[in-house]
Amino acid sequence: MTLSVDAIARALSADVSQLDIISQNVANMRTPGYRAERSFSALADVQLDLSDAALETTGRQEDLALRGQGFFAVEVDGRTLLERNGAFHVDNAHRLVDAAGHPVQGEDGAIEIDGQTLKVGADGAVTVDGKAVDRLHVVAVSDPSLVKEAGNGLYSYSGTEGEWIGSVRQGALEGANVDASGEMVRLIEVTRHAQAVKHAIQAYDEAMQSGINHLGENT
Repeated sequence: MTLSVDAIARALSADVSQLDIISQNVANMRTPGYRAERSFSALADVQLDLSDAALETTGRQEDLALRGQGFFAVEVDGRTLLERNGAFHVDNAHRLVDAAGHPVQGEDGAIEIDGQTLKVGADGAVTVDGKAVDRLHVVAVSDPSLVKEAGNGLYSYSGTEGEWIGSVRQGALEGANVDASGEMVRLIEVTRHAQAVKHAIQAYDEAMQSGINHLGENT
């Protein structure tokens, strides 16, 4: 019976984990740049879905969106973290920063915008009032399994950078890449499986109770 208990416990734990992932994805359906979480088996680590999401045109010159499996790099407390939310602005120190004030990184460090007209090319080249300033440091992820959530729309990456094959879109923001209908299907599947596990628990409990009663009758 021990093996049955272990199997039921593992199945129930996997269902709870799947429900947590689905809830997280649904809660962030409207979070710009959010990367949906995926778990492809009960034993696999959670990985991020790095596929592109739909774009919304804003017309703001500081709003940037990425195409391809890359991330903007921002400095947070002395270390580099990643994000896809390109709702940037220029702070009082003339730095390009994200919504939380983290400096957006270029190839030469924090990008300074000391001027009126900002242009960002598809390759990430940054010009201000027609003068070349820097190029966005876009981190290309070579191993998606090493991208982990760091909170507040930020991600850490412990792998090596690959070659970024993508483009930058200025004046646009990327939405979340959560598939609402897909999450609903997964929710139904996990719920049905959890119900089956519940029935297994009930059957096991009834078998144990019957065994105890039988032992009592023979004493």
